[in-house]
Amino acid sequence: MELSILLGMVGPWQIAVVAILVLLLFGGKKIPEMMRGLGSGIKEFKDASKGEEEKETPRSNKE
Repeated sequence: MELSILLGMVGPWQIAVVAILVLLLFGGKKIPEMMRGLGSGIKEFKDASKGEEEKETPRSNKE
């Protein structure tokens, strides 16, 4: 099955069911902690990728 077919079948009811299941599995207190961790991980990834770009920029200017 193609990925575009699977993504086309996701509707508001499916998203609501998944959200309710996540809430039931993890509880209301655990979800904010998970989101905080996800946000800090994304921020660290962006900072690391910016650091790599800054390191590569001087080399490309010398060439």
